Amino acid sequence: MTTPFPIEAYLRSVAERVEPRLAALADARAPGGPPRLVEAMRYALLGGGKRMRPALVLAACEAHGGDASDASLAMRFAVALEAIHTYSLVHDDLPAMDDDDLRRGRPTVHKAYDEPTAVLVGDGLQSLAFAHLLASPDPAAAPLARLLAENAQLMVEGQARDMAGEHARLGEAEVMELMRTKTGALLAAAVAGGARCAGVPVEAAYPVGLKLGLAFQIADDLLDLTADAATLGKRAGKDAAAGKSTLHAVVGVEEARRRAEALLAEALAAIEPLGPRGEALRALARFVLARKK
Repeated sequence: MTTPFPIEAYLRSVAERVEPRLAALADARAPGGPPRLVEAMRYALLGGGKRMRPALVLAACEAHGGDASDASLAMRFAVALEAIHTYSLVHDDLPAMDDDDLRRGRPTVHKAYDEPTAVLVGDGLQSLAFAHLLASPDPAAAPLARLLAENAQLMVEGQARDMAGEHARLGEAEVMELMRTKTGALLAAAVAGGARCAGVPVEAAYPVGLKLGLAFQIADDLLDLTADAATLGKRAGKDAAAGKSTLHAVVGVEEARRRAEALLAEALAAIEPLGPRGEALRALARFVLARKK
């Protein structure tokens, strides 16, 4: 009998490695930066969460035989990507966007501080992410920064589509494009960037990450529909209340769940040839649908 991969322990181990480096991004600005801004950046970066994106970077690098140690380029890319993801959450939570008061079980940045500070936190984290990545002497850092920038831009475009789709009757193709950009792009960049750190071309790994990204967003939308705020760590049912365009609203809950499972199966089939080295990546892929928050 095969022992199940300890996914929760793996995620905790990634968080324990990544979070001190995230804190260091903010702390490095402490000597000269405005104290309230530095404190708010630290608050945003250390707000908890599964650290799924850094885990995907490191697992993808490991799966392809690369170096995912603490001093590696993969770790530097993982930290930069998580800083970009965090900036996007801070901005998405603003009253002008999704207007959320709760994130990961505690007040959002604009509630804990104020709206102008939250805007500046997001701006600062984006700059720090690229400065951190490009501080590496490795020549692969520049193409990784380009990958991150391109997909961060897709994420921004996806948020614009999300806002435009509120209380609108988007078709299936439009909803899929919304998901591909808003959520799928950054998760695809995580898998592709990790593989690139191991010498694998981005275009070879990106489609696998995109399938996981789409499955992740479908699962996230379904959780918003079925879970409660205590479980999610954020306000439940907000997508329906805001009239968000989701796949389950177009094709139904069961069909949306079937699509997510099909995307996962395709991703797993692509990872399978990697053998034992891909065990963590396969476990993370399954976790995309199995998670409860």
